[in-house]
Amino acid sequence: MKFGIIGAMEEEVAHLKSEMDVKRTVKKASMEFFEGTIGNTEVVVVKSGIAKVNAGICVQILVDIFEVTHIINTGVAGSLNAKIDIGDIVLSEDACYHDVDATIFGYKKGEVPQLGVSEFKGDKWLIEIAQKSIKEAASDVNVFVGRVCSGDQFIADDSVKQNIIDNFGGLCTEMEGAAIAQASYLNNVPFIIIRAISDKADGSGSVDYPTFEKKAAKDCAALVDAMIRNI
Repeated sequence: MKFGIIGAMEEEVAHLKSEMDVKRTVKKASMEFFEGTIGNTEVVVVKSGIAKVNAGICVQILVDIFEVTHIINTGVAGSLNAKIDIGDIVLSEDACYHDVDATIFGYKKGEVPQLGVSEFKGDKWLIEIAQKSIKEAASDVNVFVGRVCSGDQFIADDSVKQNIIDNFGGLCTEMEGAAIAQASYLNNVPFIIIRAISDKADGSGSVDYPTFEKKAAKDCAALVDAMIRNI
């Protein structure tokens, strides 16, 4: 097994790179891929850059050049559920787009035309490992399994947030997960999206995010580190 680990920002991958035994680095599509091991497990850690196109390109490079067998996406997100507080972690039962709309042609809201699916299922084995590993990484953090909603928007408005909840019922919202999920699905590669909550995806976002983003990113990366060591 070989794991591709993606974070959109440097804060989301810095901890993992510091824990790696790096064998080589490869630059491609303005991304730097660090290939090596964490413990006894082969990994490739990369900062993809923010938003869906960067995320999808990143997965394809990991599959084509590094031949990874599994994808893990680590990062931060805004909560869509009142029960999920800042600092909690969401694991992807599935992922979908909240900003795709071809309903005029009879497609379900969020469904990419002609793709045949509207949600991308996370890997159950990876979810189980994440659930078992959280006690080692951050024992005081609550973990939830459910839907991750993605779009090329930072959600910081109550009405926009409510619209996503009404249409998709997700647990959190961010900007890369569904693109990583779709690219993994198209390549038949198991994946998991792991998100630590950094804000409430409402009007408080501009205040919450800078305060909690670094800790949330570190907690999420620590969980991925523990997962890799437990595989």
